[in-house]
Amino acid sequence: MSGRRYDEHLPPRELWPDLIFTLPELQYPDTLNVATELLDSHVTAGHGSDIAVVFKDRRISYDELQKMTNRIGNVLRDFGVAPGDRVAMRFPNRPIFVAAWLAVQKIGAVGVATMPMLRARELAYIVNDSAASVFLCAGDLIEELEKARAAFVHPVQIVAAGMDTTHSSETLAARPEPSLDQLAESAPESLTAYATGRGDLALIAYTSGSTGVPKGTTHSPVDILASPDAYARNILQPTRTDVFGGHPTLAFTYGLGGLLVFPFRSGACSVLMDHFTPAALLETVARNRITILFCTATTYRLLLQIADFERTHDLSSLRLCVSAGEPLPAVVYEEWHRRTAIEILDGIGSTEMFHTFISSRPGAVRPGATGLPVPGYAARVVDDQLKEVPRGTPGLIAVKGPTGCRYWRKPDRQREYVRGGWNLTGDMYVQDEDGYFWYQCRSDDLIICGGYNIAGPEVEGVLLEHPAVVEAAVIASPDTLRGSIPKAVVVLKTGVAPTDALVTALQEHVKRELAPYKYPREIEFVESLPRTETGKIRRVELRERERQRKTSIT
Repeated sequence: MSGRRYDEHLPPRELWPDLIFTLPELQYPDTLNVATELLDSHVTAGHGSDIAVVFKDRRISYDELQKMTNRIGNVLRDFGVAPGDRVAMRFPNRPIFVAAWLAVQKIGAVGVATMPMLRARELAYIVNDSAASVFLCAGDLIEELEKARAAFVHPVQIVAAGMDTTHSSETLAARPEPSLDQLAESAPESLTAYATGRGDLALIAYTSGSTGVPKGTTHSPVDILASPDAYARNILQPTRTDVFGGHPTLAFTYGLGGLLVFPFRSGACSVLMDHFTPAALLETVARNRITILFCTATTYRLLLQIADFERTHDLSSLRLCVSAGEPLPAVVYEEWHRRTAIEILDGIGSTEMFHTFISSRPGAVRPGATGLPVPGYAARVVDDQLKEVPRGTPGLIAVKGPTGCRYWRKPDRQREYVRGGWNLTGDMYVQDEDGYFWYQCRSDDLIICGGYNIAGPEVEGVLLEHPAVVEAAVIASPDTLRGSIPKAVVVLKTGVAPTDALVTALQEHVKRELAPYKYPREIEFVESLPRTETGKIRRVELRERERQRKTSIT
């Protein structure tokens, strides 16, 4: 296998952002290992019997998790995975995901987590772009991955796992290849950690931007550790007695931080859910005495729709709630706080920055504001020339700190995201006289629906594959529950009738080809799309028309 030869896929050094390490807690040695820091250190310190992961009725100690991790790491080494090789993963939020992710880190390989909802074409793109040589997959998610196999441009060893569910185990029984379960069962329980360079590649996290092309964002061991050491340590202030919980997928850096990196950095416990409903979340919080809850603003909206949830479920263990992925409206914060007396800490992060860089503080929340820069980060609002604008003036948010954007194989996108050493996320903000940052809007066509980022052009491309469609524009339509929903404005081919059945057919077509959350919740059929003089679709006009329509309805 290739080992640590990947520098040619990273942007040139002159395009990197400024990385600053001003805090004492952000000083790291030249070599380190993420799994040693997050897992082995607690066993070495005598806390191996502490509970690391709770999943349904299972309670897994740090000592047990270390053995699981070491076994999987030895299996990967037997496969020939070398330091720097990419290992893809496809799991719901289950203990196997945690152990596999830590195992990849322990042997010095590069983790490439994929979201369970992704479809074959999306999985194939990520495999080919990252050059992943091994793909670990839950048995109940293997079917879509097998569909992607034909599009792989290089050999990939797919290994199914079913350690956490009966359904997965049944699927594995029908496969001729040995499962990860079988291979790990006979693997050694000890494993020497690889001494990873502090700036080496540790993970590639894929995100979709406004162009619709998935972008791999790269992160080093220092990036992974700096987020808990800057954000969690100073804002959440976790201890070994804390219990983290929530439902964001570990495949996104928001969930990875909140449900794995942050709790394990402090020796705390993480409660995992592989299936989310509002009722199940409330029951999980009450049953497991969760103290720090990670969700999106949409989740809190959904919970607020449940009558008397704060009386029917014991939420007294909660000391903090965290929200990110989409703006938290002031009305949601105020209603939540009124009914539960618990603060929600809004924050903004990005996959490119790994996690949160601006956040509200406990005891100092201003409803509607995102908050203040996380210690260790600098942020300001700038114009297109990167000049800081006066307080109260909208502009682009620019940030720098111990983490930053380094795109994988995307030098052109790197030049857009990083300018003058600053990371520009594409978010428009206003900073008030007290330094608080207030979100305004996105500067591109990205649709944020319930915390999920949906690139309109990607959905448009799939709609255009349908034989009934000649043109399509996908825009954000205001929605009181999710903030925005994707809406498709479609021009049909001559002779095709616009019917309710066709709406359903187009929606199902998108669901088959892309992750289901990307499908257009509404479809409008029109004779033509508005265009500029140069022939480009005027999405700004469509968005404004939709905003006015929704305003008139309400």
